[in-house]
Amino acid sequence: MLKYILKRIAQAVPLLIIISIICFTLIQLAPYNAIDAMTTPKMSKKAVELIKIKYGFDKPAYIQYLYWLKGVLTGQFGYSIVTHESIFNDLVARIPATISLVLPSYLCALILSVILGLMAGVNKNKRADKIIDGFCSIGIAIPTFWFAMILVYIFGYKLGVLPILGMHNIGMENSILDFLEHFIMPFIVLTFAFMPENTRYVRSSTIGQLSEDYVVVQEAFGASKFEILFKHVLKNVLLPIITKLGMALPMLITGGLITETVFGWPGVGPYFIKAIQGLDYPVVMAVMVLSSTLVILGNLLSDILYVVTDPRIKEMR
Repeated sequence: MLKYILKRIAQAVPLLIIISIICFTLIQLAPYNAIDAMTTPKMSKKAVELIKIKYGFDKPAYIQYLYWLKGVLTGQFGYSIVTHESIFNDLVARIPATISLVLPSYLCALILSVILGLMAGVNKNKRADKIIDGFCSIGIAIPTFWFAMILVYIFGYKLGVLPILGMHNIGMENSILDFLEHFIMPFIVLTFAFMPENTRYVRSSTIGQLSEDYVVVQEAFGASKFEILFKHVLKNVLLPIITKLGMALPMLITGGLITETVFGWPGVGPYFIKAIQGLDYPVVMAVMVLSSTLVILGNLLSDILYVVTDPRIKEMR
């Protein structure tokens, strides 16, 4: 097991380097650069050159990349060219807020998806299946920001029962009740956004498992439908979901970008959006590389969980 994990990590390192190079290259190819964000047309050429020298933009692109990579490896993502604050400190302050919103939303959506997917799979082409499939279609079709604004209009503006922006009211940072009041609407939006795809995934897996020979054998031995579904089918349906869990890892950072921005949640979302708007490329680079790293780590986690949970895979390794 340890040998396999070390092998996968060794394979991931070159991939991370390639991803960082691609991200850096795309930033370099952008029509505007960081200098455009820090200068004005009225500035003299000498002032512009001094700014370039200060931030290292006077050096060739590959030198800039090496400096940036050195900083990342030493735990420093550099400084924002807009706020001049440490990007590492900003992310450390914002990531917990994002995780506190996205993680409960995704876990709740996953539980509901398993329940609804099983119901739809067992009742294939029946009324329950059609209702659940219709719900999934609506969920996929509705834009997240539109649904969020509808909730804000109804519960925040018309009824006035829930706060619209932020994670806490001023002076109420230690209040759990105040946190929950701010948490409810973005939680509902993200749960609703995560559910449809996962529900259809579980439904498809359930239908596939119900057509397997072991189900026919269990029926021949007189096993009840409930016993077949929850004792045998459910285990095999949950195994592929491990892949989804691994791939969901980057969502802990970037899964709520739009929702966080709409509700003013102090997470990575508004920070990243403002960086894009302000051409704050060091911040954009840091978030992109962090998200890409989590994708690779998610794949690694999925493979490890597969080996742990499925004895057949373990024997092949």
